[in-house]
Amino acid sequence: MTLTLRSSISFIIQKETKFLKTFDDVSATVTFAKIKPSFRLKAKSSMQVAHTLNSEGTINEKWEKVHAPSIVHSNHDNSKRVPVFVMLPLDTVTMGGNLNKPRAMSASLMALKSAGVEGVMVDVWWGLVEKDGPLKYNWEAYAELVQMVQMHGLKLQVVMSFHQCGGNVGDSCSVPLPPWVVEEISKNPDIVYTDRSGRRNPEYISLGCDSVPVLRGRTPIQVYADYMRSFRDRFSDYLGSVISEIQVGMGPCGELRYPSYPESNGTWRFPGIGEFQCYDKYMKASLAAAAEAIGKKEWGGGGPHDSGQYNQFPEDTGFFKKDGTWNSEYGQFFMGWYSGKLLEHGERILVSAKEIFQSSGVKLSGKIAGIHWHYRSRSHAAELTAGYYNTRHNDGYLPIAKMFANHDVVFNFTCMEMKDREQPDHANCSPEGLVHQVKTATRTARIELAGENALERYDAGGYAQVLSTSMSDSGSGLAVFTYLRMNKKLFEGDNWRHLVDFVRNMSEGGRRQRLPDSDSRGSDIYVGHIKKTKEQKQEAGTVLV
Repeated sequence: MTLTLRSSISFIIQKETKFLKTFDDVSATVTFAKIKPSFRLKAKSSMQVAHTLNSEGTINEKWEKVHAPSIVHSNHDNSKRVPVFVMLPLDTVTMGGNLNKPRAMSASLMALKSAGVEGVMVDVWWGLVEKDGPLKYNWEAYAELVQMVQMHGLKLQVVMSFHQCGGNVGDSCSVPLPPWVVEEISKNPDIVYTDRSGRRNPEYISLGCDSVPVLRGRTPIQVYADYMRSFRDRFSDYLGSVISEIQVGMGPCGELRYPSYPESNGTWRFPGIGEFQCYDKYMKASLAAAAEAIGKKEWGGGGPHDSGQYNQFPEDTGFFKKDGTWNSEYGQFFMGWYSGKLLEHGERILVSAKEIFQSSGVKLSGKIAGIHWHYRSRSHAAELTAGYYNTRHNDGYLPIAKMFANHDVVFNFTCMEMKDREQPDHANCSPEGLVHQVKTATRTARIELAGENALERYDAGGYAQVLSTSMSDSGSGLAVFTYLRMNKKLFEGDNWRHLVDFVRNMSEGGRRQRLPDSDSRGSDIYVGHIKKTKEQKQEAGTVLV
């Protein structure tokens, strides 16, 4: 049995059609799998966020007083609407430089438009666009995508992805850095991040050589700027209209951080503390100079000797344990330098991005990782190795938020769907406490906060948690939410219904708790595959796999 919901935003994929027309010119029925009755989203008050415990197991009164969340009220103000975007697959553009399954992509975009989604997000891979050599850019597949997104009346968030795809959580394909960059790495391995044991990480160029002409006469910052400038020139007609946001990649996974927890080859496993990434020759030279500048030359020989290994816990180490050296004069020096280098790196790239896009009408954003494991420990070890100097005594996110504010950059943060009670006890997690701290930092810095889910979630509980986070009458709600990620599973019956309900709740400030069985507004929301067209032509008529 199938169900049909009428729509003024419907579409058809004709048997011999090569290209899809605009919504106004076409009409059809989208046939998806049977939808079960809708459910209620229950937005949990932020007052229910679990208390952060100190190492003795009692409530940390200081944390509770300073970080106590305010009561969230449902609002009836359309200005509190939170647009929802959906991330496209990582392999939206193939290694050959072509748009992957364009007809299926078009069908998927139509379904998302019908659901009320604002737009989609896509990674624009450095390793694909500048693959053929320095300053040789191929934007054509992305141009095809931009035009398709425009045709369907959607917006596009574009990620300047200067990192490698592959080897991290959720990576379903492999996109290495450009071959000519990989060649330079083989000649000079110190231009990538290196851990204490000498393991090189090819995910991203080390920030230690930001200002060194190591890429065939150009510095990495110059290379990133040239890339963004070429993108601006190629897509100038779409900036500020179809392309609404540029997320500037600043590290592995596009996040401003060090690659301290690499999953490739089993190097790191959750919830390990990770390792410091400061052992390439450029980082070591910087550390030595910083130590000598304060008259502590002996502190400049390398990172902490007692910081443990990737998969250890804080209490297994001398540096991160409760009363460890992280809180000593040396620890404060090292973490100030390590986190400071990361901030400087982010600022260098954002200065270039702001200069390039400042008159284009697009928003700029930067992404910060949601490292929630060991958040309840005093040292916040996993955050420290990633470059976030966030401990019981030091706020690591406010300096980042203030730096973003200086350049009018939206603060994009992940793990918005997570609840403390869902996490394993031994990992000492608090994603809710972390999100609350970040919301406080962005409110203090007076910048917008955008959110993402860290892991694939299709259940009502995950959506309800995001909904709760997004609502705020105190100015700390979400400006936009981007859902991870579009795939075949998203379009299955209950999963699709949950997404539809979620999008509507976000668009109405959380006021609407239920999608009615009969929709008088006539959205053509339907789950699954386009049945008749699938029978005629498989590739032309399915939602994207």
